[in-house]
Amino acid sequence: MPYLTNAREINAIIAKYTQSQTLWIDSEVADYKSRNPRLSLIQVLDDPHDMSGDRVHLLDVLDQPDIIKEFIEKIMLDPDIEKVFHNASYDLKLLGNKQAKNVTCTLEISKKIPYYLLPLPNYQLKTLATVLCNFNNIDKQEQNSDWGKRPLTEEQIEYAYLDCIYLAQVHLKLLEFQSQISPDPTTEDLALLGARYTQVEQQSQLLNSELEHLQERIKKAMQAQDVSETSYCKLTSYERKTVKVAFAELVRLVETQGINLDFPITLTQKLQKDLGNNIEQLPVEIDETTAWRLTSKNQENDIERE
Repeated sequence: MPYLTNAREINAIIAKYTQSQTLWIDSEVADYKSRNPRLSLIQVLDDPHDMSGDRVHLLDVLDQPDIIKEFIEKIMLDPDIEKVFHNASYDLKLLGNKQAKNVTCTLEISKKIPYYLLPLPNYQLKTLATVLCNFNNIDKQEQNSDWGKRPLTEEQIEYAYLDCIYLAQVHLKLLEFQSQISPDPTTEDLALLGARYTQVEQQSQLLNSELEHLQERIKKAMQAQDVSETSYCKLTSYERKTVKVAFAELVRLVETQGINLDFPITLTQKLQKDLGNNIEQLPVEIDETTAWRLTSKNQENDIERE
C-alpha cells in the first residue's frame, strides 16, 4: 500500500502505469460539497488479484495540478488503457471529464444485469462488495471525512486503498455475470430456454394478476379509511392535464403568427388512411425496421379458443 506524496515518485508510477492494460481507479475529493472541489487522492490498482493492497498506490495530488494534468494526459486520455471506476461520472469530473477514453463503470454494468440475477437494494460499491464478494464489516465512515487536511489519518489511508480492492473484485464478479446474460446465441439450448420461458411466463401471469388485484384493493381501502401511508405503502394523488387543440387551429396560429414550428410528424396508420392518395403529394421519409415478437404456444392456443 505505497502512499506517495513526492512528485517525482508519483510521476514515476504514472509512467509505469502507461504500460498497463487495465487499471482500477478511485479518487477522494476535498471540499466536494463546495463550488471548488479539489482532487485529494488518486488510488490505483494494476492487479485485480491483489488482496493485500501491496499493488495499490495512493497518489497524493492535493493542490498539485501538474501531477493531476500528467495523470490525465498519460492515463485518462490513453485509449489503450482500460480505466475501471465505480460511478465513473463522479470521478471523471476531475479526471478528464468527457475527454477520458476507454472508461468502464461498474455501477453501469451492475444496473444492466437483470434484477432476478442480481437482486440488490442499491448499487453502491459497499453493497456490491458485500453481496458479490463476501466482504464483511465494510466501513464507509471515512468517505465523508476531511480529505483536504494533512496529514491523512491511518483510517483514511486504509479506507482509500481498500476501495480499490473492493472495486477490482466487484468488477471481476460482474464480468462473470455478463458472460451469463450474454452467451453465444448460436449455441443456446432452445428447448431448455423454451421450457424455462413457459414456466416463468405462467408464474408471471399469476403474480401480475395478484399484484394488480392487491393494488386496487389497497388503494380502495386506503381511500375509504382516509389513510395516506402504512408501513408498506404510500398513497399519493396527482392531477393529469392534457392540452388539446384542433389541428386546423394550430396551423392557422402558426401561419398568422409566423411561428417556426417545423418538425417531423409520424404518420400513424389512421392518419395515412385519412390522407389517402394525398399522401403522395408529401415529401415523406420512410424508416423501415424489422421487429421480432415472441409468442408462446400457450398464447396462440388462447387466441384459437377465442
